[in-house]
Amino acid sequence: MAYIFLDESGDLGFKPRSSKWFIFTIVLTNDHKKIEKVIKNIRKGLKKKYKLKELHAYHADNTTKHRMLKKLSELDDLKVLCIILNKKKVYVDLQNQKNHLYNFTANILLDRLHNKNIIKIDEPVSLYIDKKDTNKFIRENFEKYLKDNLIKRGNNGKIEIKIKASHTEKCLQAVDFVSWAIFRKYEKGDYEYYEDIKGKIIEESLLFP
Repeated sequence: MAYIFLDESGDLGFKPRSSKWFIFTIVLTNDHKKIEKVIKNIRKGLKKKYKLKELHAYHADNTTKHRMLKKLSELDDLKVLCIILNKKKVYVDLQNQKNHLYNFTANILLDRLHNKNIIKIDEPVSLYIDKKDTNKFIRENFEKYLKDNLIKRGNNGKIEIKIKASHTEKCLQAVDFVSWAIFRKYEKGDYEYYEDIKGKIIEESLLFP
């Protein structure tokens, strides 16, 4: 069974105050319980006043961010793939079709899993997506779009796609930290946190370079 956890960083706005980059990140594992254990141990080490409903990279202190990323990098079968969208290179037509652009970018990332033979054709797949990252107009067809495209690529195993709130799924909290670290590299030129997890990144591709 392949467990895939999908998160995003940045936004798909094209206004002056919008992010310059948009990133989709996948964390892939065959043993999601190891990731859950990392989250549990990180939470245990926090002082009571910092034990929020969920761990989130943006709100975590520097020590927690480094601990999280380093602990994840120690997991043997954990793999990270990401697609980085250079928004200033996006065609104007696509800028006005955010639904299509969102699906298109996510689909390219999933395609990398098959191109690299990371997922076997008959391997069951559970794909988890953070609910906060899929607003109503995207959620309406996003699940069907991804599932149909996985099947088109020849995956004949059981495919399960779950859109869940991150406070109910610890592994989505983990991929949030990974995606945030990669986003910092591109948006801010900050490699401090990226260095903690880069050894697990097997795909890091620019879209519209």
